[in-house]
Amino acid sequence: MPKLELSLSVQYACQDGQLPTRAQVRRWVRAAQEKPLRATVRFVSAEEGRALNRDFRGKDYATNVLSFVYEDAATATGDLVICLPAVLREVAEQGKPLAAHLAHLIVHGMLHLQGYDHETGKRDAARMEAREREVLARFDIPDPYA
Repeated sequence: MPKLELSLSVQYACQDGQLPTRAQVRRWVRAAQEKPLRATVRFVSAEEGRALNRDFRGKDYATNVLSFVYEDAATATGDLVICLPAVLREVAEQGKPLAAHLAHLIVHGMLHLQGYDHETGKRDAARMEAREREVLARFDIPDPYA
């Protein structure tokens, strides 16, 4: 099976030695990819994450991941914003490895860009979570929902 078209930009708007490499982000994105994809993954500070969440979702706090879908056609197009301070807080609270949690958030967000939605009903949520487990298992990452 030929590889699907992928145009990926990885942006580091915050600095931290714990951030994944562009190559690692690409591996996680590629594993979740089901159709041609044009996407940006941007790692941001708490300030930028909070501003984006407030401006686009009306929620005045920094959340771990935001997905912005621009198209849902033959080529999925969108942005994924990951707020590193929120993610670091979660890994400390949940005792998860940072790389595993980042992989989960990137896979989760990429599935959103490709039309998956866990908020439309239990069946859709179960379908999305099953796909996340399948992709993460390729990297020996345990079930994030267990």
